[in-house]
Amino acid sequence: MANKKYDDYTKEELVAELETLKKKKYGLIWDKKNSQEMLDAFVNWENVPEDFVPKQFPVLKEIKNKEIKNGKDKPINLLIEGDNYHSLAVLNFTHQNKVDVIYIDPPYNTGNKDFIFNDTFLDKKGHKFVEKEDPWRHSKWLSFMEKRLVLSKKLLKRTGIIFISIDDNEIAQLKLLCDEVFGEQNFITNFLWRRTKTPPRLSKNVARVHDYILCYAKDIIFAQLNKIPLSAEYIKKTYKNSDNDPRGIWRLVPLLQPDSSANKEFSIIMPDGRSIKGKWRCSKETFDQYVKDNRLVVSKDGSPNRKLFLSEIDGQIVDTWLDDIATNEMASKEIEEFFGTNAYFSSPKPTDLIKFIVKIGGKENLTILDFFAGSGTTGQAVLELNNEDGGNRKFILCTNNEEINNNGSKIKHKICTDVCYPRVEKVINGYKNSKGKKIAGLGGNLKYFKTDFVSSDSTDKNKRDLVNKSAEMICIKEDIFDLAVDGGLDFKIYQNGKKFLGVIFDIDAIADFKKEAEKHKGNFVIYCFSYTEATPEKEFKGLKNKYILKPIPAVILRIYLEIFKK
Repeated sequence: MANKKYDDYTKEELVAELETLKKKKYGLIWDKKNSQEMLDAFVNWENVPEDFVPKQFPVLKEIKNKEIKNGKDKPINLLIEGDNYHSLAVLNFTHQNKVDVIYIDPPYNTGNKDFIFNDTFLDKKGHKFVEKEDPWRHSKWLSFMEKRLVLSKKLLKRTGIIFISIDDNEIAQLKLLCDEVFGEQNFITNFLWRRTKTPPRLSKNVARVHDYILCYAKDIIFAQLNKIPLSAEYIKKTYKNSDNDPRGIWRLVPLLQPDSSANKEFSIIMPDGRSIKGKWRCSKETFDQYVKDNRLVVSKDGSPNRKLFLSEIDGQIVDTWLDDIATNEMASKEIEEFFGTNAYFSSPKPTDLIKFIVKIGGKENLTILDFFAGSGTTGQAVLELNNEDGGNRKFILCTNNEEINNNGSKIKHKICTDVCYPRVEKVINGYKNSKGKKIAGLGGNLKYFKTDFVSSDSTDKNKRDLVNKSAEMICIKEDIFDLAVDGGLDFKIYQNGKKFLGVIFDIDAIADFKKEAEKHKGNFVIYCFSYTEATPEKEFKGLKNKYILKPIPAVILRIYLEIFKK
């Protein structure tokens, strides 16, 4: 279009051009049309051939033989196998505004076969991967990322925070994209992570030793990073003073500001009768309290200070330079511990890095999402943290099951079934490492799901199909999984302590459902099949249990129709 004269434009082209110009602003603009992902045809996206495949909505199907139970009182973690765009769509029903921390390590788009734009189709040159010479290379990556970030933002709580690992290839584009998706005002920082202690010496210009971790809040007013504990080295270096004060060791904090300070100058009378005029860090009343509390310390030069006790410090604000946390070399050794020297996953992230991110991202009872889960490092990090501090964090891992190999090896492995799932299973149940040493399991629970599809055409048959395949999604949404009553194709009742979930597939089975429900004492959430947004309120009158009634598939379709606008 850019090469044509405006005289040759059709009316529709002129309108499209004007609309584009009206939307242009400072920020990131890329060619979305020529970088559209063909796989989007599964979920009703525009700019795809009408006859490509029947347009479908994603659902989840539990793989029962992969469930792990190892800790009845521990939270249930989730692993979802499938395209992460479809997984995020489902999670927009089950986990909207429920996630505390998101960490992702997306493809860096280096042009070295690290970014599969589409796993189903080859480009015009027969390439599966996006090559460096691809003129739409950055546009494809941005289109790929934008849709996923938009869906992930809806999952975060108001206090939620997202961390995104990236390198030089897309950092500039990703920063602008995140400004657009999350809001420039919600940018927290861009961490620099030292990823290696053995930098490559064959680099042409510089030895690059760091990657980036972009950090954004859902709402900067409500989100805040946690402080980190003071290091033993810092404590030893800084808190040197001890005068047998029962409050413990302390360090000096000067009470006077430098002359260049903008603070107002005034005088305070010292206990020895001296009057010191200066720009104070405290008020006269606070100074008097320091004296009363035996916190005032006068230096040899006569300057006033106060004692700051180590016991009063709850940590320090995290630095943007993440130097001594963990390295990629450590991550590779971790993979070897699970799978031996022929480990088959490239560029994993070290567990200690993810543990650090989770710790600064929230407290002990968090939901952590990683929708580029890869080798499952985030799952291991969450399980280890729970084991260390008794927390009840739970993770959601999303990954496809594409084939990978080890540095060109003919042996092919699938990311989810051969790497991610086995690693998490080993961490939970225990395993023998590469040296034959038995490593105790950390315990925990895992449910394994695969993405499936139902036709999105608005017919009664498809609505019923969506209902029949949505039980797993509803269980995830309500965090209630134990089947208490199996009513077959009519209804099911699930239980978690005194909380119950009823899923009624056939409206004619309400009477039978009520009889079974009244055998259980507790509060019910009931999802009942309905062709419309209305629920059959009258049929549930008289139910002795307290209950909330919701229509299916309407509650699911409402989410999907918003996501996949035609």
